[in-house]
This record gives sequence, C-alpha cells and structure tokens, in this order.
Amino acid sequence: MGPPPDPPISTSFTRSTSVLDKNLQSLKMGQQSRLYKSRPHIYVDRHKQELKKKLEATKDALFKLAQQKRGFKSGRKDFDSYLDYSYMLDNSEKKARFTSPSMIDLRAEYASNEEKVRARRNSDTLNREQWLEKKLEIAQKMLNGPRPFQAWSPSLDDLRLRQRSKDNIIDQRLRPRRLPLPSSLPPEDELKVDSLFKQSGVVSKFAREQVSDKDLVRLMPGSWLNDEIINFYGALILGRSDDSKENGDNAIVNGVASPKKSKILNVHYFTTFFWQKLTRDGYEKGRLAKWTKKVDLFSKDIVLMPVNHNNTHWTAAAINFRQKRIESYDSMFLDRSAVFKVLRNYLDAEHCNKKKTPFDFTGWEDYVLKDTPQQENGYDCGVFTCQFLESLSRGEETFNFSQDDIPYLRRRMAWEIGHSRLRTDP
Repeated sequence: MGPPPDPPISTSFTRSTSVLDKNLQSLKMGQQSRLYKSRPHIYVDRHKQELKKKLEATKDALFKLAQQKRGFKSGRKDFDSYLDYSYMLDNSEKKARFTSPSMIDLRAEYASNEEKVRARRNSDTLNREQWLEKKLEIAQKMLNGPRPFQAWSPSLDDLRLRQRSKDNIIDQRLRPRRLPLPSSLPPEDELKVDSLFKQSGVVSKFAREQVSDKDLVRLMPGSWLNDEIINFYGALILGRSDDSKENGDNAIVNGVASPKKSKILNVHYFTTFFWQKLTRDGYEKGRLAKWTKKVDLFSKDIVLMPVNHNNTHWTAAAINFRQKRIESYDSMFLDRSAVFKVLRNYLDAEHCNKKKTPFDFTGWEDYVLKDTPQQENGYDCGVFTCQFLESLSRGEETFNFSQDDIPYLRRRMAWEIGHSRLRTDP
C-alpha cells in the first residue's frame, strides 16, 4: 500500500487566495500609474483677472501719455503691438541669432511660447508687468517733472521780427520746400498694384535679385519685410545711381529739382547679408575684402546698408564720405553705439586692405538724426529702413515721411518692385 493521498484543497480557500493576489496586483499598478495633480488655488482666477485689469490700466495710461507727449496718431491696437515689439527688443538676446538665410517673423515665436522667451532672459530682466510699470513711471516723470530753467532772452515778437527774413533765406538754401506725400498712387497704378498682389511665382527680377509672390505679400499692411524685399529695393537704388552716372540725369528730390542741379549720389549698397557676415565672422574670416574687389569704396559719395539686429529689427546705416559721418537711422530710436563701432572697424580694415594704410578718422563723427521718423507699431521697421536708404541715396538730410505715410509707401514699393524701377514722382 502506498502513502495516504493528500487531503483535498478547499475550493473556497483557493478562490480567496487568487482574489487577494489580484487585489494586491491592481493596488501596485494603481500606485505606479496614479498621477497626483496639484489643484489651483480657489482665488487664482480672481488674481489673474485683477492682474489683467491692472495691465490694461497701465497700457491705457501709457497710450494717453504717448498721445499727449509724442503726438501718437495710430490706434490702440497698433500701440499694443508697438509695446510688445519694444518689450521684445529690450529683452532680446545679446548674441545674434542666424536661424535662416532670410529674416523670419519672430512675433509668433514670442507670442505663442512665453516660457521660451522667459528662458532666454537674464535673471535680472523685468517681466512684462514690471516693464510696463517702469515705462509708465519714466513717462510720467518726464511729463510732470520740473521744466528746465529758462535763460533770459529777448521777447518772442522781437526775435520773430529780427530773424524771420534771415530764416526764410537760409531754409530755402539748405532745404528747398518739398512736396507732401500723396495718400495714394494714381488710379491706374493702384489697379496695377492690386494685380501684382494676385500674381503667383516670380513677380519681378532685377540684377541678381528676384521677388516672388510670397515675398511681395509682405508689403501688405501689418507684415514684416524680409531680406528679399529689402535687397531688391537696395538693388533698385544702386541701379538708379549707376544709370545716373552714365546718363548724367539731374536729381528730382521728392518731386522738386535741386536748385544746384546736383545728380543722384554715387552710391554703393551692401545687401542684408553683409552685416550678418561682418558681425558674425569679422573682416578677415568673413573674407569681406572680396565684396569690394571691383569697387573702390572710398570713391563713393555714400555707402548704404540695411542692418538686421538679432533677427528682430531693421535699421539703416550709412558711411557718408561727403559729410564725414558714420550714420544710423532707427525708427525705434534705440541705442546704436555698437553700429558705429563695427562700421569704424570695418572702414579701417577696408582701407588697410585696399590702400595699405590705416583710415584717417580726423573730422569724422557718429551721427544720429534727432528728428528721425518713428514707427507707431511693431511691424513697419523694414519699410522705414528702405525709405531711409532711398532718401539718403538722393542726398536728403531730412526725411519727408512719417507713420501716416507708410500705407502709401508700402503700395508704392510694390509698384516699384513690380516695374523694377523707382518712381520719380513724390
């Protein structure tokens, strides 16, 4: 006889053991997969609404001060874009970004990803609310602060009678009266511009530049200009200068012939990529001597170039040999001391390369025009830059346009690019 058989296992005990194992397993899985989320404070929505109201109140106060102090004519929507653009420029990276061969519109990047913007800032950078409050405080101090001491002077009537005749004569000699810009092109040209915006593919070619429909659409209201538009316009300026030298045509300065019948200036234009090459690689590493291999830069009246600041803002710069000036024109009127330093170093390196001697800066100055036209939004800097360059190529010392003229100038530029020539009417 063998060993006695094992006692039968209770079915109820087996069932209870399996249920216990399943409960333990599900409990472990639940602990591993459970994610605890922190609940927002019960007053967080109210706090956000209060901050939003405070932010809007600050913007309203700044808008009223801008209208009162600066004569700001644009609407509140444009003013908000101007504040956002100014805030972005103040907090832009110190090191330049070269993300693509063509300037991209970074407004969407700054608007859609606030966390990415904050990651770029320095630790001591003000947030948007603090920045607006600081701007408001500065503006109020300037407006309400004590007026400067008035020195003794003759009465206003005496000065007017004494100087009126002399001033009129001097003004006519230095700045002949210029015609105001129109509000629109002639009707047939307006129709032509509308048809240009409807074209597809390559719209126009000139010299080595070309503009496609995707580029031309940037001349419609509310868009930033890219390298293609600005370089095409610069090529037109350079082409007009070359034609003027060959044909001996007299200049028409803003619709008024110069009393001395001076010609269009002898201009050299550097493309938007020149500044990028100069600031990123330097004169030697960037091999910039080859850029002027067939050009004697020092025989020109003026050298013009658009400047792209950190891929966020356009300004115009010039080396004016006639006036012995390094010039910078900025529609946001920010500090551009770095522009003067870079161009002085370039001018000296170019002279050493071509003339084998250092450049003589005796009598030269860094020049900023106090009455430079200013933009009133966050997207017209490229148009201002093109118009600065075009006016400088005609020997203008001042500019006869403002923010009010930009809608007309955008359509005028579209017509000029579509016809590959600059207009001679105002």
